[in-house]
Amino acid sequence: MDLKNEKVAIVAGGAVIGVIAAMLVFFGNPANMGFCIACFIRDTAGGLGLHRAEAVQYIRPELVGLVLGSFLLALAKKEFSPRGGSAPMTRFVLGFCVMIGALMFLGCPFRMILRIAGGDLNAVVGLVGFVCGILAGTFFLNKGFSLHRTYRLNTSEGLIWPIVQVILIALLVAAPAFIFFSAEGAGPGAKHAAVGISLVAGLIVGAIAQHTRLCMVGGIRDFVLFRENKLLLGFVAIFVAALVTNLILAATTGGAYFNLGFEGQPVAHTDGLWNFLGTLLMGFGCVLLGGCPLRQMILSGEGNADSAVAILGLVAGAAFAHNFGLASSGKGATLNGQIAVVVCLVVVIAIACANTFGNKKA
Repeated sequence: MDLKNEKVAIVAGGAVIGVIAAMLVFFGNPANMGFCIACFIRDTAGGLGLHRAEAVQYIRPELVGLVLGSFLLALAKKEFSPRGGSAPMTRFVLGFCVMIGALMFLGCPFRMILRIAGGDLNAVVGLVGFVCGILAGTFFLNKGFSLHRTYRLNTSEGLIWPIVQVILIALLVAAPAFIFFSAEGAGPGAKHAAVGISLVAGLIVGAIAQHTRLCMVGGIRDFVLFRENKLLLGFVAIFVAALVTNLILAATTGGAYFNLGFEGQPVAHTDGLWNFLGTLLMGFGCVLLGGCPLRQMILSGEGNADSAVAILGLVAGAAFAHNFGLASSGKGATLNGQIAVVVCLVVVIAIACANTFGNKKA
């Protein structure tokens, strides 16, 4: 596929994803949260009992669909390639830190775009922080940052993560007593589209993201490093499609699908400093990981065990954040969360330095 056709495919894929994300809100997902990898991982961790914050407990089928959609298309295209072994513990820690930043801001890069498309100007502040974090990470990439090579693994190793997703959807449907669900009206975890709709949406978005290699971090990084805008265009298309869909839904249903401003935004707070620092941490960590949370989900479906380890770091970060009062709420950032963001920024800087200047010494 030549570059022009590739850009057309990415823009078209982004537009479809934007419409799907906005429609998931229409079908029951929380406002401005048709998709949010960080929020959905947090909800799923709660559903499995890894934290006991009752407002955010639900195994999200969209995540299952993302992995399985990527997995099935990768199999069909003969791109399923089990690999791993590139600094797994470092990736776990980076995933943990990225989640702390995401829950300070209350959203991953994907939700950041959807929040802006819903009129949330706090997410614009977040976008500025996110870009600054990516620029910081890009500085280290230019200086030689590397987590070193990956290795080919047995097929069975690459199949483990997709199998885990099948188990998760089975647990959601069977609803045994040890699985937790947010009570009706309790919070974001209680708001969700029907299981079938959510799963199909995830499968479609997973397949599109696998085919187009969509990644918000990669889009900004590639534009800075190479002046290549194709991945960035995909997220511009997501924004435009979600914005148009929100405006149409608001006009036809009278619902609150678009609310321009800082105040009164759903599952968001107005503390600009900590929105900025949370997304700065998120962008910095994602560059070092080699992709945003969405990209990590897609790579895990292709058999990348390193990405699966990063996702486990995200899960641990979500559980830790809610067990120790680090996550923000609509009221703002907690003191514990502010301390955690600063500590995680120090950790990420240390990882960046060790794997940049340490590599040169070696």
